[in-house]
Amino acid sequence: MNSTGRDRPLLAVLLVTLAMADLGLVDNFMRAVAQEAGLWQFHLMRAILVCFVLALLARFRGWRIKPRNWRAVALRSFFFSSSMILYLGAAGFLPIAQVGAGLFTAPIFVLVISALFFGTRIGLWRVLAVGIGFVGVVLILGPEAGGISAVSTIPVMAGLLYALNNIATRRWCAGETTLTLLFGVFAALGLWGALGLGVLALWQVPPDIAAQIPFFARGWVAPSQTFITLLLVHGTGALVAVALLTRGYQLGEVSFISVVEYVYLGFAAFWSWALYGALPDRLGVVGIVAIVISGTIIALRSREVVPVDRVSTQVPQ
Repeated sequence: MNSTGRDRPLLAVLLVTLAMADLGLVDNFMRAVAQEAGLWQFHLMRAILVCFVLALLARFRGWRIKPRNWRAVALRSFFFSSSMILYLGAAGFLPIAQVGAGLFTAPIFVLVISALFFGTRIGLWRVLAVGIGFVGVVLILGPEAGGISAVSTIPVMAGLLYALNNIATRRWCAGETTLTLLFGVFAALGLWGALGLGVLALWQVPPDIAAQIPFFARGWVAPSQTFITLLLVHGTGALVAVALLTRGYQLGEVSFISVVEYVYLGFAAFWSWALYGALPDRLGVVGIVAIVISGTIIALRSREVVPVDRVSTQVPQ
């Protein structure tokens, strides 16, 4: 990144907002994808498509794709890809606003993990933010004892893994290029897809479990024209979004721009309503607002010195 980028905050906000609107739309298509094919097939085919495009860009634009630190990139790719397996898998059968709110618990987990394992000192405001975020998670999952299930916790598990990805990005991958990190992520997602398809080919998921998580439990099916179209739309949307996000982080201060990313939840809810007529209930809305408040407090109270060549931790799903 060049150092001149921090002088245009309004343009940075616009670019990140457009990226979130893009992701809020294409992530809603996962419900349609789930009607056509399984999660593992989607990730494998999309990874092949995106890695091919990235390799072409690297070849013809002369961009670096080889990691400087293989182990760091591999670990970061594992965390991020695992997070996206759970996140996009849950998006296939849960409301996208609920799923997105689970993913956006990541700043809370980052703060807690940093305090427990890296000696980061946190003050009263950020302790309060963690408490608010915890209340938001409980409201989204369901405050009644019977409202919390293993399925409903999947988005929060995605948030935990995404937090580990963010920590790995900040601590170990600051010197890597955006293209390197993108290629690593999608290659890992492709490996997850191939592994999932292999397991399902050898082992039949019990019917009671398959009924709860059908998107996760479906093996390879002949790709339909609808599926291929959705694959192209989602892959293209993800690449456009990361381009907008990367440029946005070049032009704006990181802790400020990270707050703007929370508009994703509003766009996700809007597109969910526009496409499916689905909206979160009142408690769910309160929970989403609580998580937004929590993340905003953490972001604004966690201003840190960021390497000039740091890339955005919000990379395409």
